[in-house]
Amino acid sequence: MTQSALFTPLSIRSTTFRNRLWVPALCQYSVEKRDGVPTDWHLVHLGAFAMGGAGLVMTEATAVAPIGRISPNDTGIWNDEQVAAWRRITDFLHDRGAVAGIQLAHAGRKASTHRGWDPEKHGTVSAEDGGWPTVAPSPVAFDGYATPRSLSVEDIADVVAEFAAAAERSIAAGFDLVEVHAAHGYLAHQFLSPLSNLRTDEYGGSLENRARFVLEIVRAVRAAVGDEVPVFVRFSATDYAEGGWNQEDTATVAAWAQQAGADFFDISTGGNIAGVTIPLGPGYQVPFADFVGTTAGVPVNAVGLITEAAQAEEIVASGQADAVMLGREMMRDPHFPLRAAHELGVDVDYWPAAYTRARWR
Repeated sequence: MTQSALFTPLSIRSTTFRNRLWVPALCQYSVEKRDGVPTDWHLVHLGAFAMGGAGLVMTEATAVAPIGRISPNDTGIWNDEQVAAWRRITDFLHDRGAVAGIQLAHAGRKASTHRGWDPEKHGTVSAEDGGWPTVAPSPVAFDGYATPRSLSVEDIADVVAEFAAAAERSIAAGFDLVEVHAAHGYLAHQFLSPLSNLRTDEYGGSLENRARFVLEIVRAVRAAVGDEVPVFVRFSATDYAEGGWNQEDTATVAAWAQQAGADFFDISTGGNIAGVTIPLGPGYQVPFADFVGTTAGVPVNAVGLITEAAQAEEIVASGQADAVMLGREMMRDPHFPLRAAHELGVDVDYWPAAYTRARWR
């Protein structure tokens, strides 16, 4: 048995993660009834990661209100039927030793779109096909999508209340932590970026004003979940566009968000501006996580083409991030953490009993 940073448990408030190999939010667009209620697909999809040894299993972007869904086929957490369906899933995740996290989301101007893997339909879903009018900080459309309606100050307060109510329901559904989605060009990110937020009131202009919406959500979510539940925030650290949101802004707002009640920061990039060049490569977003964590003095996780055990171990062991999230690699191999433990020479005690004869010798 060897010492591994990746397989060293991590505690945040009252929650302990058995390792630092985590599953990020992975949009599935698979609620065929379009009612936001998670299905057997979500139980098996998420449950497989827990069986495979992940420390944290995060849900897909889960809408706090019907108009906040990215597509009509997204999951939600705005009613009791959804709470009951999620409880079945969180019970299974807990039974397999994983921490259950939910990403609370509102898509803003990127809502009401056709699901990403539909090859024949793109852009905004029409009203005839079940779509709806979208909202945003300003009436600025994402490229190829419908123009949104600008939220009033009263509307903003309503959305903040929806996040708080969704956080409260999340605890009732058995989730151990909640994550505020402020990345990938969705509503909170739209407020943060000066390229999508053209407001001239208290929610626009200066960085303090553009961050106001996110910080109000964090405070409301913290009040809703109490003192023991971890609150994460996912940020895109850059728009990859001149004059846009950048890593320095992200570090500043992350520090403010920590003061407002957030505990941990999930650092990704992009999604707010179409057509930008993103320099893809192994671990391409890790330097952003490192910058935000170091500059703001906050704990972070890294994402982005992390595909190998040794690579993940080096990211955590070197202090570039406190944990890593693997999306595509976990979907290819839901048992990646068990395989990583073998490759790193770590003896873990959470192999499913029925799978023990498959252990590497």
